[in-house]
Amino acid sequence: MVETAGAATAADVRAVVDGGVRSVFQPIVDLDSGRVVAYEALARGPQGGALERPDHLFAAARTHGLLAELDAACRAAAFRGALEQGLLAPLTLFVNVEPEVLDSAPLDDLLAIAGDAGGDLRVVVEITERALAHRPAELLRTVDRVREIGWGVAIDDVGADALSLAFMPLLRPDVVKLDLRLVQERPGPAVAQIMNAVNAYAESSGALVLAEGIEDERHLRVGRALGARLGQGWAFGRPAPGPATQYDVGELVLPAPGAGDVARTSPFALLQPHHELRRSPKSLLIELSKQLEREALRLGETAVVAATFQEAKHFTPATAARYRDLAERTGFVCALGEGLPEEPLPGLRGATLAPDDAVRGEWDVVVLGPHFSAALLARDLGETGRDADRTFEYALTYERSTVVDAARCLLSRVAPRTGLPPVAGADLRVLGGHDHPTGVPARSTAEVRTTPAGEALLHRALAATTSGVTIADMRRPDQPLIYVNNAFEHLSGMSAEDVLGRNCRFLQGADTDPGVVDAIRSAIREGREFRATLLNHRGPERQPWWNEIYLAPVLDAAGRVLQYIGVQNDVTARVDAQRALEQERDRAQTYLERIERLAYTDPLTGLANRRRLEERVEAALWEARLGGHSLALLFCDLDGFKAVNDRHGHAVGDELLVVLAQRLRETVRRTDLLARLGGDEFLVALPALDPERAVEDAQRVADGIAGSLSRPVDLGGRQLAVGASVGIGVHPGDGSTFGDLLHEADQRMYEVKRERRAARR
Repeated sequence: MVETAGAATAADVRAVVDGGVRSVFQPIVDLDSGRVVAYEALARGPQGGALERPDHLFAAARTHGLLAELDAACRAAAFRGALEQGLLAPLTLFVNVEPEVLDSAPLDDLLAIAGDAGGDLRVVVEITERALAHRPAELLRTVDRVREIGWGVAIDDVGADALSLAFMPLLRPDVVKLDLRLVQERPGPAVAQIMNAVNAYAESSGALVLAEGIEDERHLRVGRALGARLGQGWAFGRPAPGPATQYDVGELVLPAPGAGDVARTSPFALLQPHHELRRSPKSLLIELSKQLEREALRLGETAVVAATFQEAKHFTPATAARYRDLAERTGFVCALGEGLPEEPLPGLRGATLAPDDAVRGEWDVVVLGPHFSAALLARDLGETGRDADRTFEYALTYERSTVVDAARCLLSRVAPRTGLPPVAGADLRVLGGHDHPTGVPARSTAEVRTTPAGEALLHRALAATTSGVTIADMRRPDQPLIYVNNAFEHLSGMSAEDVLGRNCRFLQGADTDPGVVDAIRSAIREGREFRATLLNHRGPERQPWWNEIYLAPVLDAAGRVLQYIGVQNDVTARVDAQRALEQERDRAQTYLERIERLAYTDPLTGLANRRRLEERVEAALWEARLGGHSLALLFCDLDGFKAVNDRHGHAVGDELLVVLAQRLRETVRRTDLLARLGGDEFLVALPALDPERAVEDAQRVADGIAGSLSRPVDLGGRQLAVGASVGIGVHPGDGSTFGDLLHEADQRMYEVKRERRAARR
């Protein structure tokens, strides 16, 4: 065996793959009964050799392109070791699959090995959260294949990345393994957010929560407080070749498997009879889509957004600007459409749709978070003409199961990201005190260890890259730069001699966003990765440029931050183009708003017109049906207004209408909807009424409106007075559409007029 892992050859790794992998097993304990219910298989190389440590072994395998073979060998060794050690039913075996080989991980060999146990080998496959964003389609297919053969699924290291919270309902894991930092480190707001999401998922799905890293009684108390029913860590036993004899054996009961594969259908096809369908022009769907996008921005890193645009031409510059923002501020975003590339924008995942794909004919927007779910699912009815006027059949649903299935359906089509970033546990990382199933450390530890030849090669690679690279020493006062490459010298406009030994704040200026600077400092204090775009300044002339910076900590084996590596790129052209696009969009938006005001607003009173009110009432009726509310529509007609026009002229009549419209605004709630129907007729919609009191509340508002409008109005010293007759239509009793309610309110308004005339006789 070679002396150092860094010098391991392909032949060395191949020898391990072909027969040098062995497994050790760590117990997983039911915290209530104290029984061992499962074992996690952990990979080891040949004992005593340089590749015994799994981090060294896997780093060498990646270097020589043998990761898939090594990963398969580790799982085979885990299965054979479990059979040899008698780790059979009622026990369960936890094994891991590497994210890079999700779509090619062979199951046939494992099934053949498992067959030797006569059906007594129970398996849970662990997926690390590193696979979530890079290969979602392969990940979903792997999960479905695993479930088809009757095995369980676990997500490992949940909480190390916010994205795992968003993907949890999509993967439907049977076991949620909490990252050991949740148990071992001081609780805070981030831990509370993670546990709210995990416990909400566990409560709805029946999934089991497993706390890793339990080493003492305090860790155990914290794990139980976090909702864990299973525990793992040195307090229960270190990895060993055989079973832990000090424990009784129990059974791990997993929840019943969820729904099957939905990838072959389309989101719209997932709708059920209880999802009421409506028809709408595309222009309204765009506004509903924007509202869902705003909800996703509110959710931030824990949101998954999946959208379809039919064809690439519908992914307009204005849409691109919105989705660039989503990609920067949410956990995962994808956009699908015929002709769309694998990455339409930086950070935005995509895929082109085949012309015969059912999704090709849909306009779908799906937003999924730990505590929020919504989907706009629409089908093109095939009309021609102006794009904004094309009609779609659609449903807007907040039903979580439907939203989850719709998200799975779309993510199953996302193209895999090419050129995966370095995986935790690669050759720059050193294993800490805790094992990962296939040897990758659970904590992101990093300590650069290279041979002299490797160090020279590394320096040549850094010098050649077009990205600016810096290394700061975090152990020295003021965290000075200790390395910069040629590209950084060009970006900063300063030589290495001028910047080495200085803190990199010299790039900042008075116009650098202090919020971004504070966020960088916070990330460094907490020892975590960080990405941002901020304004920097170049050279003695202080020329401004936009810096897209990525910062990553380098940790020692004990988890202490030694250095920070910064990778920086000049994106000034992109930022300038984006700003120009936003300015153009703002100008276009202003123009569209002006057009919209003309199309949807009464020019005299400033109230909405009938067309706009109808759209808003239809949307409010959707909300009413979803939330179990009522809605009332009031038809108001002025009594005696014609006499004012005849006596004083239309100009005075118009002044009177403006005053009465303002009184209407002051009489109703801010959430109520107002419109001028035409002439002396007004409409008022009262959404979100209590069904038990809707009729009484609507009548109370109608009486208030009639009283307010009947008060005299002083116009240029003339006291003018009119009356008001108000009719009411209430959803659901009087109808479920705007037209139904308008007809009913109109009829009742005339009944009020007739009753008043009869009373005056």
